[in-house]
Amino acid sequence: MGFRVGILAASDRGARKEREHTSAQVIRELVEEELMGAIVEFRIVPDEKHEIMAALIEMTDYYEANLVITTGGIGLKPRDVTPEATLEVVERLAPGFAEAIRSAMIAANLPEALCMRGISGLRGQSLILNLPADPKGVHESMKAVMGYLPTALNQLEGRESVDEGEGA
Repeated sequence: MGFRVGILAASDRGARKEREHTSAQVIRELVEEELMGAIVEFRIVPDEKHEIMAALIEMTDYYEANLVITTGGIGLKPRDVTPEATLEVVERLAPGFAEAIRSAMIAANLPEALCMRGISGLRGQSLILNLPADPKGVHESMKAVMGYLPTALNQLEGRESVDEGEGA
């Protein structure tokens, strides 16, 4: 399909290169294999609101990513600020994606499901999704929304979906 995708990992330890960010690899594989998307930027930043905001703005405005997927920083810990950073840069919310992600986490019986504060929203023609840091949570989240992403991304670009009727 040719969608341009940015991946942003929010992790203090990852930014210090103290741990590998395997959840980003899960995102990369699913985007490339199932969405047929191209990764235009991958970045790891510390759990700092201004750094997350700057990376999101750069990925959407400079790299013109159709989709930016964040991983990490959406729990209840004091340094988990990805949702707040995302709220600062999005122009409109797209709550259905965050709802689907939480539902998938609950269905998978993942203990952190109700602690997830991730959001989804729009900046220009880009969709931003907040995912957890855990690779299993990322996989479940991506599977929950993958089939809906082409429709959303096509709508953002002003293209109609093949099965889209009038008034949609």
